[in-house]
Amino acid sequence: MKKQHLTVVPPGGVSAAAPVPGQSRYGALAAALRSRVVAGEWPPGSALPAEQLLAAEHGVALGTLRRALELLAEQGLIERVHGKGTFVRQGIAGASMLRFFRFGEHAGVVPASRIVSRQRVAASAAAARALGLAPGEPVLRLQRLRLIDAQPCLLEDLWLPMDLFAPLAQGDCADWDALLYPMYARVCGVHVQRAVDDIGFGLLGAAQARLLELPAGHPAAVVTRQAYDLSGRCVEWRSTRGDAHAFHYTVTLT
Repeated sequence: MKKQHLTVVPPGGVSAAAPVPGQSRYGALAAALRSRVVAGEWPPGSALPAEQLLAAEHGVALGTLRRALELLAEQGLIERVHGKGTFVRQGIAGASMLRFFRFGEHAGVVPASRIVSRQRVAASAAAARALGLAPGEPVLRLQRLRLIDAQPCLLEDLWLPMDLFAPLAQGDCADWDALLYPMYARVCGVHVQRAVDDIGFGLLGAAQARLLELPAGHPAAVVTRQAYDLSGRCVEWRSTRGDAHAFHYTVTLT
């Protein structure tokens, strides 16, 4: 006979999620709290209710709630500020690719942006794999040129799931922000929480070199990024190319 997992609802409260086999009580609670964040109950930057209130809503001990919050903080979903409370993380604002390059004395500068092309296309096998889509699902493909002092420095290819980014398929690209992630949040309601960058090197094709005003076959540093939203879904696959001779990356080991 199968065991039945019961969910207890405290009077006037929120269902206390029952752990699945092998899952801790605080792990199940963390998953329930994450679901409330993803559903938009607590938007990025907002404060969570007091710990005592949350514990009562979910019918758990205060210690269990605190362990669940610690787990969510370790996962990067929330941040706990001493003396102020617990907040949903704002996510990534820019995470500029310029940190991998040196183009003269331009530290901290936000480069200008120009959308070279915008297309609604079927996802390639590689894009579908990176975004967790079925091959052929509709995506928005962008090519964007970044410029400093009117000189091209970075060339970006971006693939975005159409179900999330349909509003960006319309309108004048000239009105877009220089930083995409705040615009994703404002226009599409997509908040990028984290990103994973992979660095490699290659040679520029003729079209890429022409846009960057470099010779065809010139060596390029290639930064490939997968960006994830609050739910852990990959919402952006991006490749950024820049002059390999300008590549610079410093790591401090302690």
